[in-house]
Amino acid sequence: MHALVASLLSLVAGVVLLWSHTDGFQALTAERARRLEAARSTPPVAPFTVETMDGTVLRVPRVNGRVALVEFIYTRCPTLCQSAGADRKRLGAQLEIEDLADRVSLLSVSFDPTHDDVPRLADYGRRHRADGARWTVGRPQPAALAGLRSDFGVTVIPDGYGGRAHSVAVHLVTADGRLAGIFDPDDFGAIVSATRRTLGP
Repeated sequence: MHALVASLLSLVAGVVLLWSHTDGFQALTAERARRLEAARSTPPVAPFTVETMDGTVLRVPRVNGRVALVEFIYTRCPTLCQSAGADRKRLGAQLEIEDLADRVSLLSVSFDPTHDDVPRLADYGRRHRADGARWTVGRPQPAALAGLRSDFGVTVIPDGYGGRAHSVAVHLVTADGRLAGIFDPDDFGAIVSATRRTLGP
């Protein structure tokens, strides 16, 4: 009997501990926890610049008051980054329909800046129909990459086949440089709704 009571107490304690460390069972994965934290606390991200596919320099947050929808890719990726390119094109079309396109910048940032030079960025952009204005592809300075990955919580590991497995998400950065949301790349409804709330009337 004592053993049963002890087991039950241990089980209850374990459930309480799990509840307290997972936001009431909402954050059962590190990625889910990261997304909940961004939505709740809108942490700041350090301003950064990228060299874009047309050789110009773009700064985030944008000086013109636009919000930025930022994803991380590398041009040699044979799978996720290719579908992400198609998703960005569709998201851009949805922002047009919602009359938000003039207030939003779509930015695909390479986490492989040494390989992904301007010609390779431009080729990736052409293949996915990035227009260079509302949606562009860029690369940071290699020295800035670690800080970017830390601010955005981007995970990149070798996949054992010469490529890289990496987290895939769209990050909403406000005009004052805060991370206001993290979304699945194809969750257009959630991305558009959060963008509209961030921009206000």
